[in-house]
Amino acid sequence: MSPTPAPEAATDPDLLSAVDFARAAAETQAGAEVGRHVAAQPEDAAAVTHLFDADKPGYRGWRWAVTVSHAGPDTPVTVSEVVLLPGPDALTAPAWVPWERRVQAGDLGVGDLLPTAPDDDRLVPGYLGSDDPDIEEAALELGLGRLRVLSRVGRLEAADRWFAGDFGPGADMARSAPAHCGTCGFYAKVAGSFGAAFGVCANELAPADGRVVHVEYGCGAHSEAEVEQISPVLVADLIYDDATLDYEPRPAKAEVPDEAEAPVDDLPVGQSSADVDEVADGGALAGGADAGESTDPVDHADRPLAGPVAGSDG
Repeated sequence: MSPTPAPEAATDPDLLSAVDFARAAAETQAGAEVGRHVAAQPEDAAAVTHLFDADKPGYRGWRWAVTVSHAGPDTPVTVSEVVLLPGPDALTAPAWVPWERRVQAGDLGVGDLLPTAPDDDRLVPGYLGSDDPDIEEAALELGLGRLRVLSRVGRLEAADRWFAGDFGPGADMARSAPAHCGTCGFYAKVAGSFGAAFGVCANELAPADGRVVHVEYGCGAHSEAEVEQISPVLVADLIYDDATLDYEPRPAKAEVPDEAEAPVDDLPVGQSSADVDEVADGGALAGGADAGESTDPVDHADRPLAGPVAGSDG
């Protein structure tokens, strides 16, 4: 029968009540930066830690911790240590992370080595069966083949990372592209299960050249992008200004001398205005020549007269 463990000894009340003694020790270390007493935390039967607010600039929420103890009953109380510790509301650095888990994408430089853990769940031994036939085929290469290949977990993590990355369907470039990579002539589909949603861009002018892109990613360098060809020089539209009218004055009609003008109603019977003009052009006045005599050298004997000519006998 195993012995019953002895009950833990109660903390010495002298240690719990040694507040002033602990404060004096803290003030020796920190001077006036020691604030009010916060709590007394028993460490064991012979040690107690007294906590004081730290009135230290830049250390809000921190506390001065003074641990006091003694060697036994009726022995003097002594100071074990005085340290500055963060309280529950103190601003502290994040929890420590091992180096191999702190490395991010882009941190690896020339000559750096980044070994993987033997139990990395992203990789499986190359001799194990895989649910991706293309990975199994790639595992059996020259020589003994690759020792480890991508596991299903590794493929899913990579797909999620590529989907949410700079060349996924949610990128700003993809939202403003004229079409998706799946319809682009520069899209090279990858083999295996990745090929259902991912490929490689082969356009040297595209921002994703040589990168893994999602089938719904896109950019302005799409093979079928069409751009309207317009003149680089701004040409203004033709505008008619009808606020001001331009006009050309008509030339004045030539005046006819008064003696050549005769109202049509006053002409003799059988004479027209054309005959008057003809006489005026020839320099003869009506009645200035013999009756029936024409000033025109052309013979008009055959032309009948409509009536007596002015100046004849009747």
